[in-house]
Amino acid sequence: MWLRPFALTACLALVAPNVVAQAQSAAMVSETIRIKDLGKLQGWRENALIGYGIVAGLAGTGDTPANRATRQTLSNVFSQFNLNIPPDQVQSRNVAVAMVTAALPPFAREGDTLDISVTSVGDARSLVGGSLMLTPLKAANGRVYALAQGPLSVGGYRYDANGNVIQKNHPTVGSAPGGAVVEVGLANGELAAPQTRLTFVLSTPDYTTASRIAAAINAQLGQTVAEPLDASGVSIRVPEAEQAHPVAFLARLEGVGVEPDRRARVVINERTGTVVSGGDVRISKVAVSQGDLRVSIEAENQISQPFAFGRVPAGIRTERVRNSQMYVDESQGTGYLMSANTVADLVQSLARLNTSTRDIISILRAIKAAGALHAELVLQ
Repeated sequence: MWLRPFALTACLALVAPNVVAQAQSAAMVSETIRIKDLGKLQGWRENALIGYGIVAGLAGTGDTPANRATRQTLSNVFSQFNLNIPPDQVQSRNVAVAMVTAALPPFAREGDTLDISVTSVGDARSLVGGSLMLTPLKAANGRVYALAQGPLSVGGYRYDANGNVIQKNHPTVGSAPGGAVVEVGLANGELAAPQTRLTFVLSTPDYTTASRIAAAINAQLGQTVAEPLDASGVSIRVPEAEQAHPVAFLARLEGVGVEPDRRARVVINERTGTVVSGGDVRISKVAVSQGDLRVSIEAENQISQPFAFGRVPAGIRTERVRNSQMYVDESQGTGYLMSANTVADLVQSLARLNTSTRDIISILRAIKAAGALHAELVLQ
């Protein structure tokens, strides 16, 4: 069966069984995006923090007494309160050792709160109902920047008794929104000594977008202060009149509008059956023929029980018999001929033909291999 392609006159939102294809018409007018949404200044980055702590208050789901690290940790904690208990005498299933992680923002100040993630590193079965004891969080330089403490929120559970286990999600990982307090801030209330040049870094490197950003900044300020360095960086010279007020100058730059250039990409997630494509993803003239060959084997087990009056003769016993049947189903292939159209056209046409999610993904991969899909294929 051969079908002719049809044209779309508006923006397409394609929804098929387990398939989501989002696309826009190629003739759609480009949107103007603020520069602040396209990247950040060089040096603005989060800093990873990590710490080692104890989760207490567990209802018998903590680390087992065989965990030497837990016993040693509790012994060290008790020693800070003038309790000298040898590690081999520490016996408790209500505590668990854990690693605590957080991200320190670039402009964090003393007293700010951070979200933390707590992960069990012992043999605890669950962290439900536990509370994190005071834990210092260090950066890569070994300096303590925050202190974490408080009850945990665990999006799951695990209960077992008499060999029966009921579990939901991963109960050995928990979180605490605002569970850490910044002790050493990174921001000093103002920018460092007056800077004469800044570098704007794009989130998605692209030469065209970098050139447009530099042109838009120069047009906004009425002078040549911005120059693209490469696909991901734009150098900005701070005018002398603006060096005394860097915050106001950066605020003006953040609001400058730019029409970014986007690469043609098709993102495929086979696990969830999701297909997402941009509006400028086009397909050259191609013919597609798709069909299914399904083989199924059904096995039926039967018991052959000898039946006799009186005593069963020697050598006769019960026997298990398995009967198998094979079925082969080859459905009629689907044909599709299309000229220069978009991925949205193809997906919508295949959806109307009741093509399954897996088949649509296979067809897109085959078109890419044939050289007819002019876009980057991203598999997740």
